Amino acid sequence: MNRQESIKNHLSNAGDRPPTQLRYALDGVITPEIEYAARKENLDPEFVRSEIACGRMIIPVNIKHPEAYPFLIGRNALCKVNANIGSSQVVADPEHEIRKLDVAIKYGADTVMDLSTGGDITAIREAILRHSSVPIGTVPVYEAIARVDDPSKLSANLLLEVIEEQAEQGVDYMTVHASILKRLIPLAAKRVTGIVSRGGSLMAQWMLEHDEENPLYTHYDKLLDICAKYDVSLSLGDALRPGCLADASDEAQFAELEVHGELGRRAREANVQVMIEGPGHIPLHEIEMNMKKEQEICDDAPFYVLGPVVTDIAPGYDHITSAIGGTLAAYHGAAMLCYVTPKEHLGLPDEDDVRAGVIASKIAGHAADVALGKPGARDRDDAMARARFAFDWATQFELALDGDRAREMHDETLPDVAYKSAEYCSMCGEKFCAMRISRNLRELAK
Repeated sequence: MNRQESIKNHLSNAGDRPPTQLRYALDGVITPEIEYAARKENLDPEFVRSEIACGRMIIPVNIKHPEAYPFLIGRNALCKVNANIGSSQVVADPEHEIRKLDVAIKYGADTVMDLSTGGDITAIREAILRHSSVPIGTVPVYEAIARVDDPSKLSANLLLEVIEEQAEQGVDYMTVHASILKRLIPLAAKRVTGIVSRGGSLMAQWMLEHDEENPLYTHYDKLLDICAKYDVSLSLGDALRPGCLADASDEAQFAELEVHGELGRRAREANVQVMIEGPGHIPLHEIEMNMKKEQEICDDAPFYVLGPVVTDIAPGYDHITSAIGGTLAAYHGAAMLCYVTPKEHLGLPDEDDVRAGVIASKIAGHAADVALGKPGARDRDDAMARARFAFDWATQFELALDGDRAREMHDETLPDVAYKSAEYCSMCGEKFCAMRISRNLRELAK
């Protein structure tokens, strides 16, 4: 689809209404973005329009980001995966971030969040936006804090200024920690790990130092005006997400969830698309309850979860612990999984970490989609099964989530070209290959 032409048509036909996908859906209009995203997932465009109109689904596409292709986030669409990239105050290399972006998109990330906190943040984000074919998200408070010498000097005006600049630049969705209120901060004091959200801890620090309410909450209407102007989707950040199993499903987490519900309704009333961010560390047996609670309190808005990470003892392998939790979360309604890399809790991810994190979350989301019987979800699996039985190695590599890695592993022991048509691998060899034997049995059984 030609996004630039679609955007021009939206703006010329908008009149007095904001050019948001939600507003069009409420008015009964099936936009080119809805049509494209629906067809891509074998869904009826009218069904997608109705899901967006009621707030169960969003299409995060800023009118200033024509490079991005539209897609759906909602529990009745395929489960999506987000990858986080971005500079730090220790490492700030724009070219490195572009390489990580390329890796994330190559291996299947549906969105990418630029969480840069160091270097020329605006320039890094501009490079990412102009290079990206997928929606880009940010956490605006990071840049706002980077612009002041002391976090206590942060102001509502600066926050809104940064948010408008990022929206004008083309950011498709923004995580805002507007739901952590001053009265909720003491609830986190009882925790083992306190407030583990970077944005949440910064907002809590500001509120306590100024003895004032969260400026993102008190100026929420102004924030919504900016989002509606550019069709920026809001991702209501979970500042009080649990950072360990001991803090999971506590009073602080669910108190903030109630505020999420309030702010989500206000966003939709302002024609702004919204999703809700969900918990980080949750034991396996509490995941279903958490997913259902969000659906009830937040009117079934799309739930975007970090992991969940189901055990605290696997640093270096947290892409695995999060994939275990992500599968169950997606099965019970999570719409998008935020990847976790092997570097979680340890350091800034590099390209290899991004690759591992994306693939782990893609496995989790896809497994849930298959189990839920979503349209077309199992087609690739069935094609893989046929290719395996036919010893069609080239097709197997093509269908694999990480075909490069599959090819590398196959070729470690059978590197010659002749083995690309061999009817066995190095695990069983020719004599013990069960599939080869089964093919011969079929012939004998005729």
